[in-house]
Amino acid sequence: MEYLTSSRALKTVPADRIIFLTDYAPRLLAFFHGGRRLGACLKIFLPITTVALLVLIPINVSGGTLLNLRKEVVFSDIDKLSISNVSPGSNRFFIHLLMAYVFTFWTCFMLYKEYSNVAFMRLHFLASQKRCADHFTVIVRNIPHVSSHSTSETVDEFFRRNHPDHYLGQQAVYNANRYAKLVKQKERLQNWLDYYQLKLERHSGRRPIGRTGCLGFCGREVDQIDYYHARISELDKKLASERQRVLNDPKAVMPVAFVTFDSRWGAAVCAQTQQSKNPTQWLTDWAPEPRDVYWENLAIPFFSLSIRKFLISVAVFALVFFYMIPIAFVQSLANLEGIEKVAPFLRPVIEARVVKSFLQGFLPGLALKIFLYILPTVLMIMSKVEGYVSLSSLERRAASKYYYFMLVNVFLGSIIAGTAFEQLYAFFHQPPTQIPRTIGVAIPMKATFFMTYIMVDGWAGIANEILRVKPLVIYHLKNMFIVKTERDREKAMDPGSIGLAENLPSLQLYFLLGLVYAVVTPILLPFIIIFFAFAFLVYRHQIINVYNQEYESAAAFWPQVHSRIIASLLISHVTLFGLMSTMRAAYSTPLLIFLPLLTIWFHKYCKSRFEPAFRKYPLEEAMEKDNLERASEPNLNLKSYLANAYLHPIFHMFEQQEEQQQQQQEKVEVRIDKAQQQQQHRQVQVEEEEESKSSQQATHYHHHHEQTTTTTTHHHYPHHEHMSRSSSQYDSASPPHFVYHYGIDP
Repeated sequence: MEYLTSSRALKTVPADRIIFLTDYAPRLLAFFHGGRRLGACLKIFLPITTVALLVLIPINVSGGTLLNLRKEVVFSDIDKLSISNVSPGSNRFFIHLLMAYVFTFWTCFMLYKEYSNVAFMRLHFLASQKRCADHFTVIVRNIPHVSSHSTSETVDEFFRRNHPDHYLGQQAVYNANRYAKLVKQKERLQNWLDYYQLKLERHSGRRPIGRTGCLGFCGREVDQIDYYHARISELDKKLASERQRVLNDPKAVMPVAFVTFDSRWGAAVCAQTQQSKNPTQWLTDWAPEPRDVYWENLAIPFFSLSIRKFLISVAVFALVFFYMIPIAFVQSLANLEGIEKVAPFLRPVIEARVVKSFLQGFLPGLALKIFLYILPTVLMIMSKVEGYVSLSSLERRAASKYYYFMLVNVFLGSIIAGTAFEQLYAFFHQPPTQIPRTIGVAIPMKATFFMTYIMVDGWAGIANEILRVKPLVIYHLKNMFIVKTERDREKAMDPGSIGLAENLPSLQLYFLLGLVYAVVTPILLPFIIIFFAFAFLVYRHQIINVYNQEYESAAAFWPQVHSRIIASLLISHVTLFGLMSTMRAAYSTPLLIFLPLLTIWFHKYCKSRFEPAFRKYPLEEAMEKDNLERASEPNLNLKSYLANAYLHPIFHMFEQQEEQQQQQQEKVEVRIDKAQQQQQHRQVQVEEEEESKSSQQATHYHHHHEQTTTTTTHHHYPHHEHMSRSSSQYDSASPPHFVYHYGIDP
């Protein structure tokens, strides 16, 4: 496995490529999740499409079976291009069988190359990446409780005893979810206060007055600025009290900790080994990078995680197979007679022409669209309930759930008429050997539907992605009803991340359609090619120039993508086997049995060959990088670098609040110093002006009194007057000397 020694391999990479990897690595790895994967799709399907159109289409067209059954079977022109046009028992099925092997081998070959390239680039990225906190940090869960010891003391004692040479320190995890809710509440109140203060500035002299009840329509009238000032001050007291509780209550410290080491080698040994004789305690894993941590789930007790995952699995199964129940309930509202029976008082409203047409024609489709729109959010909430502690893990789990939903309700649901529950009922009440036959027979008949689906959902979806119509509409709605301050406008304009949990399953569904119909109906493949070509260009632009990057997972999604493509290959084999079993191809059909077996063997080989690069960090690589860092930075203080890397966000808030308070106090002191110095300066100027006036009067008196006696004195006093005036003018023109506090601008 040459690619695992990435530092050595990095020496063979040109210098300009290393600079590219170092400077643009975050965007590059994000491109792995989008553009790189779409590029692989094009590499796979372009040769398959070319061969299928040149070889399979002429064979299918020349079959002529459907023309002979014109009176018995209803078919379209597209069906003439499919495998259905080949007469049953024909030897031409050997060519379809050969093409199935060719397409599978080509797909596996390209998958192998792509897996190798992604793993190679991932390890290059990790080798060339700048020093990060997660390279030295391990997350420890299910820390056992020791009497008369706090969690921090238990962790410190355990790791000093078992990792004495490399243990550096630990950061306890606090259950601060309640404090976070109070902070969000304060931000909302502060936003309203800023809004009313801006309103007061625009309409000077008219203080905003409103009611305190629901939506400002009920309750007592109050001055909104004073009201929100009072609520914020009251909330500050609650925040201070909750802060003290979090810091002083031992129960607020969770049995989870971020443990840091003085080397990557020490962190790798700890993260990839079992720490205790009890395999359920002291569970270690690589810590996600600080911005990837989902802090709320760290407070979930470890023993409840398995229960949560089981309950969510049951909920996902029910959602996939029974999702039509809530849709049917909403669509039942379109039954006007039922509404009138339940609510007779609504009859005059329902009988109105506009309302009646809306309920009958628009509401059912709107209900389904709303459900599909909120479905990714619902699946993400389910993943959060499962207890995953990183945003990347949450997106991977949500993407898996969404893929299962689309596989059952879009692919299988479109092939077999009826809801997913009816499909499940039909599968349970027929022999397992008949399931591939049932699906295979229906595959060619749905080719026209999936072509339309690709154009309507795929092509139009790509156009919508580049135009960003939905975010534009949402922004204007927020701007009309929600945006009140510049802070609100910035949030409304935030493009967010690419949303892999929603986009990735859609791409995998189109990949599945391409593999399934490559042999059955090859005319569908150009539609797939056009979709992936536009998707490559659009998503490449969006990833690099539009979307934000919430975290860096270093292409950790790729093993999941590879598994989905292998599953798509297996589904295509099963459907082709079921279809050819109905064509009386007794000699060619048994040869398909080896194809899924070879595909499964290939998947296991790739998993053992490449997946360790995505799950573990080589000790050799860790030691080599540690040695290079010690040689280049011998005086590096790693402890101070890692001190606050995994500090809970509430403590960062505490520090920011304290810094703001100190800055305000220092600014007040600066203003007081300026005021005092300016007052002293004015007093000095007044005294100097009085002295200059008195000296002028004295000079005039002496000059008039001694004019006849001597001229020496006449010359002396003008000289003294000139010096006095010049010194007074010099003092008044010089700037005052202010005492500025360090780090504060005057």
